[in-house]
Amino acid sequence: MSALAGIGSLLLVWQALVSLAGLPHYILPGPLTVLGALYQYRDMLIQHGLVTILEIMLGFLFGIGMGMLTALALASFPPLRRTLLPVLLITQAIPIFALAPILMLWFGYGLLSKVVMATLIIYFPVASTCYDGLRQTQQGWLDLAHTMGASKYMILLHIRLPAALPSLASGLRMAATAAPIGAVIGEWVGSSAGLGYLMLQANGRMQTDLMFAALLVLIVFSIALYFAVDALIRRLMPWNPDRIRASVSAGE
Repeated sequence: MSALAGIGSLLLVWQALVSLAGLPHYILPGPLTVLGALYQYRDMLIQHGLVTILEIMLGFLFGIGMGMLTALALASFPPLRRTLLPVLLITQAIPIFALAPILMLWFGYGLLSKVVMATLIIYFPVASTCYDGLRQTQQGWLDLAHTMGASKYMILLHIRLPAALPSLASGLRMAATAAPIGAVIGEWVGSSAGLGYLMLQANGRMQTDLMFAALLVLIVFSIALYFAVDALIRRLMPWNPDRIRASVSAGE
């Protein structure tokens, strides 16, 4: 209820600002105008939205996979750290905006370049948080597992990865909010479909209401992705205090 109240208050302030300031619709359309554009251009928004969603989801999955594999390699093979960690830092020092034209040149203006952009922007938070979690596993747990004769695979699967989940969860939540950025930046640089492309076309035609409608679709999907990732993380961590408190409250 508090979230709905906050959204409602924001919409009221937005509408009041537009009405009292007398702003033209091509500068700042009111929320009712944006909702009208959302309905009027619904087919176009769905068509371009599906393209952007596909780019985001593929980049999200590839970024998570590559990030976790990198973290596992760093944690399992210490010699790699001296060479791979500096490379990771260098890649993060390069602004993603600067990479976009290069990726367009290498991978073209189709789906692949946008997926690569989304993957790159997700990769480092997942790799760094997962690696931090793996190397912070309590030594007592590892010593006990070795004493009981557990293999490296069993230790990784049943001790180190579960112990790394709280740290990895932070990276996944950051990745969920950052995933749309890479795809939309790629669409802005060069594309023929997607919400970013639609926003650029609407901007060129002074269709500000359509721009806001496309932005609203992107925001809704980003929020949905975040809460879906958060729900999955809570399910994977049954020992999470928040989940325990929720279970106790439900039992009461």
